[in-house]
Amino acid sequence: MRILIALACLVLGAVVGLATVVLHGYGWGLGLGIAATAATLVALPGGWWRRWAFSLGWTAVLGVASVQRSEGDYLIASDASGYLLLATGAVVLGSGFVGLLPRRTPGNADG
Repeated sequence: MRILIALACLVLGAVVGLATVVLHGYGWGLGLGIAATAATLVALPGGWWRRWAFSLGWTAVLGVASVQRSEGDYLIASDASGYLLLATGAVVLGSGFVGLLPRRTPGNADG
């Protein structure tokens, strides 16, 4: 069952990442993509099978889109929206790593 959940989260991350990459040239598209990504990361519980899989799918699409195309240009522009998209990718990957740590609850917190 965990494999199916991980696969679903991986595909969801890839779809949201693809939509964000494709629409990042429009201000509303970049904002909507970042908002959808952030909402999904907050909604998914941490762990290897959920948040980590989502962030891997998202950043994998960003990594593929960052490679130079055969025409010599790039899919991600070297402007403010392109750099914000790349920074968002770093945050998404970082939140995937943070999601691997167990949450501290008031019952097990120090102090």
